[in-house]
Order: sequence, then C-alpha cells, then structure tokens
Amino acid sequence: MNQELFTINNLWILVATILVFIMHLGFAALEAGMTRAKNTVNILFKNTIIPAIGLITYAYVGFNLMYPGEGFDGGFFGFAGFGLSLPDGWDTSAYDEGYTFFTDFIFQAMFAATAATIVSGAVAERIKLGPFLFFSFLYVGICYPITGSWVWGGGFLDTLSSPFVDFAGSTLVHSVGGWGALIGAYLLGPRIGKYKDGKISAIPGHNLPLATFGVFLLWFGWFGFNGGSVLSADPGEVSSVFVTTALAAASGAFGALIASYLKFKNYDITMVLNGILAGLVSITAGADLMSVNEACLIGFIGGALVVFSVVFFDKVKIDDPVGAISVHLTCGVWGTLAVGIFGDLAGGAQLLSQTIGIVAIGAFCVVFSFIVFFLLKKTSGIRVDELEEVEGLDINEHGMHAYPDFATKE
Repeated sequence: MNQELFTINNLWILVATILVFIMHLGFAALEAGMTRAKNTVNILFKNTIIPAIGLITYAYVGFNLMYPGEGFDGGFFGFAGFGLSLPDGWDTSAYDEGYTFFTDFIFQAMFAATAATIVSGAVAERIKLGPFLFFSFLYVGICYPITGSWVWGGGFLDTLSSPFVDFAGSTLVHSVGGWGALIGAYLLGPRIGKYKDGKISAIPGHNLPLATFGVFLLWFGWFGFNGGSVLSADPGEVSSVFVTTALAAASGAFGALIASYLKFKNYDITMVLNGILAGLVSITAGADLMSVNEACLIGFIGGALVVFSVVFFDKVKIDDPVGAISVHLTCGVWGTLAVGIFGDLAGGAQLLSQTIGIVAIGAFCVVFSFIVFFLLKKTSGIRVDELEEVEGLDINEHGMHAYPDFATKE
C-alpha cells in the first residue's frame, strides 16, 4: 500500500474515532432527558466518568485481553500483558497495512466505553454511584474484552465452520451492555412508585428536547461507529455502510411509530426516538452485508421490536428508565440473527453460528454481571436508601442541583 492511501485510510479511522467519542455526549443527553430533573447531575457524572474508565482500563488491561496475539486462534482466554505493547519507534505503519497501532487502539477503546454507558441508563435514578463505577471498571476492563476476543481477537467463535459475524458490534458491544443492564436493573428493583397496585405508573423524563438532541447526536456518531468498522477508507464499502446505517435508522423510526400507535393510540416521541436507536443497533452486525431493502426491513423490525420489548419488561417489572435493555439487548440479538437471515451470508449454517455466539456471549455476560452486582449488593449495597431516592441523587450523591434556580427551596 502506498503512503498516500495508508494516510487516507488511517485518517478516516481517526475521524470515525472522533464520531464514536461524541456518542458519549449523545448518551448523556438522552439519559438525562429521559429521567427526572433531580437526577440529572448524577446521569451527567456517570456519562462523564465512564469514557475515562473505558480509556484507562482498555489501555492497561482490556486491549491485550481482547487481542491476545499469536497463538490465540480458537481460544477462550488470552492475555498479552499489562499496558500497551507499542512497536519500536514512532513509526507504527508496519502494524497493519491500513492503519497504525495507535489508531487501532484508540478506535477500539471508544467502543469499549460504550458497553458500560448502556448499563448506566437502565439502572438510573436509584443506583449508588460508587458501586456502579466499580462495576464499570470490571465490566469494561474484563468482561467486554474477553467476549470481544472470541470474535474480533480470533477466538473460538471466529473459528466455527461458519464463523460468527458481528461487523460493528450488535452483540459484542450492544448486547454485552444490554445483558449487564438487564442484570443490574433486575437486582436493583424498580424505582419507587413505578409499579403501584399491580399497575404500571409512567415516570416521564424531564426534558424531551434534550433527549431528542441526544438521539440525533447518537445517529450522527453511528456513521463513525459503523463506517469506521470498515477499517479503511474504501469508497464503495464506506458509502454502502453509511447508506444501510441511515436507512435502518429511518426505518426503525417508522417501525416504532406504527407499532406504538397501534398499541397506545398516540404518537409517542420517546418510542420513535428509541425506534431510531433500535434500527441502528439492528443493522450494526451486518451493515456491510445488506442491500437497501434488507437494511430497511431489518431496521423496521427492530423499531417495532423495541416497542413490544419495552412493554414486556414493564410487565415483568424490570424498570428501565430509558429503554436501554430493549434498544441494546433485544435489538442487538435481533441484528445479530439478521446476519443469518438476510444479506450475503444468509443460510442455516450461518444462523446457527449466530445463535451460538449470542448464547455464549450472553451466558458469560449474565454470569459475570450477576456475580459482580450480587457481591456488591451483599457488601456495600447497590441501591440508595428511600429518602435519597425520593429527594434525588443529585443533592444526596453530589451536593448540587442541575437546575438550581428551579430547585425546591426548603
């Protein structure tokens, strides 16, 4: 590869890294807008510290867990050592034909932090900050890279007769975060007042304009999330992934719109916002494999699924304030299965491999999350007390209000 093409490829992945990084602002805005004003500082704090946790843990442990190197082919666990094993000298162009070692690390590190961010939304408004941050350190530093190594690091799922395929992380990022979110929400229990006398009581978010801003910022960043996963600036592949990503998101909006209207007989903006995200998560596993029509269908089904998933989790009293479990877990599973149903690899063998991957990764994440959350629950506790929850986490965990001019004066 000539130097000019190498520079262009490397630069595009760095630009995509920036787009994935800005998604953390999207998560912060979405989660803050979909929850109550009294917990806004807490939401913003978690979404500020999580990228820092992700970068540090991935640099010192996660990257070498996820990419153990030579001799790992077909493995379950490998570790190349603590810290970044940088190539000699400043010129790392020999690391890969398309990008440098540094570029590979920083792009992957942005993905790592996303998994813990997904958990944040589902456990919002009642989890203690300290235990949540401890869980995030372990989940990003250990759980996420181990499951990632099974596919992207050349592990056993990559050596199946029909290798498990997850282009940009419907399972490896989104459902990994979704499984952690599910276990966390289950062990925490619902927010006070969410379920009364066997009925579901809506607890509306305080700022839907902020939530809408967050979703569009996430959609914007997703072009880097999926487009950067091409791992080159190949004009045909990148533009194709941009198109399938955009169309799946748009179709997800319509899937959620139609399903929510048929179910609730109103035009619910929160469902449409989650429908957009559902379409994005659904296409992420196979964005490079799908035609225009297939991308639209996958996104539409994802958008409809998220509505029924939200209803289901409410019925079983799993309280998820922002719909993170439905968006990232339900649609992450759907998007991964879609690779075996639609696109260039469709077929029974591929669908079986996709199912094996979903089950294996899901089982590991569930066990890991349950052990960590359960031990925290039995030791430090994971839930704030009733008075703190009623008053709000902002004033009790952080000693401040997000909107001091509008705070209730005692």
